[in-house]
Amino acid sequence: MNNILQQQNKINKLKKIATIASLSLATSLCLLKAFAAWYTNSLAILSSMIDSLTDIGASFITVIAVKISSQDESFSFRYGYGKAESISALTQSAFIAGSGFFILYDGIHRFISPRPIEQTNMGLLIMSISLLATIGLICFQRYVGRLSNSKAIQADSAHYLVDVLTNASIILSLIVVGQFKISWFDSLTAVIISLYLLYNAYKIAKEAIFVLMDAELSPDIRKQIKEIVMSSPFAKGIHDLRTHDLGGKYMFEFHLELDGDLPLSAAHDMTEMVEDNIWEAYPNAVIIIHQDPVGVEEERLDKKLHENIKKKRKP
Repeated sequence: MNNILQQQNKINKLKKIATIASLSLATSLCLLKAFAAWYTNSLAILSSMIDSLTDIGASFITVIAVKISSQDESFSFRYGYGKAESISALTQSAFIAGSGFFILYDGIHRFISPRPIEQTNMGLLIMSISLLATIGLICFQRYVGRLSNSKAIQADSAHYLVDVLTNASIILSLIVVGQFKISWFDSLTAVIISLYLLYNAYKIAKEAIFVLMDAELSPDIRKQIKEIVMSSPFAKGIHDLRTHDLGGKYMFEFHLELDGDLPLSAAHDMTEMVEDNIWEAYPNAVIIIHQDPVGVEEERLDKKLHENIKKKRKP
């Protein structure tokens, strides 16, 4: 138990460092890109600056969400505060979508009324710095995201991955405009960036909503839980397995079928063995197990769900 607590404290510390690094980088890059957009008159750089501006807001929300989600359970929130990170991810998706629509509008407008781009070399220098700094942040965020399963940090990392793609495309745009004087390529790049931003916003929002709506975990995780339970020689069956993400940790609830002649104390000990086996795979999991005598007749959730599917298929 002490090792689990130490690991959790380490993860919480890394999450805080990741959020502070994200906010600091977003602020620095926004200032750099604002100067570059003014200096070069590039819409593509301006679109990236606006995206960095939304990064500041999104990263600030992530800082708050991670701070809230790292709190221990309370009497009012007995499952913890982990879903604050999904709320943060949903908010981030709104920021991303808003910037995407703004850039799309400005990109179409500049197709109609083109403007010349100047000083592309300065723009290339600043965008290259932005690209390298963002790649470094993403590598760190992904490391922390794998350790913590933090939805807020994963969403933030996904947002910055978009920045990498946009920065790279803007560098290409500046080279094309500077070398071949194709000014409309800058507007085209901005429109493509905006469409990708909107798609990325949809993906982040969808995942956050699934967590907030207590969607089931992946079939692979459900299959693994069943295999862990049935690996115990005394387990006669498992049914009515329900799983969901509490925000950084999983919850598993199921009925464990045992020999009906077992004394209560023995059934309790066996159930704890099953819990220990699941905790080896998912150390922070919340586990609720109901013991059933094998073969008992009762109304089951699995049966009810299958019946609902059959009803929907009927013409």
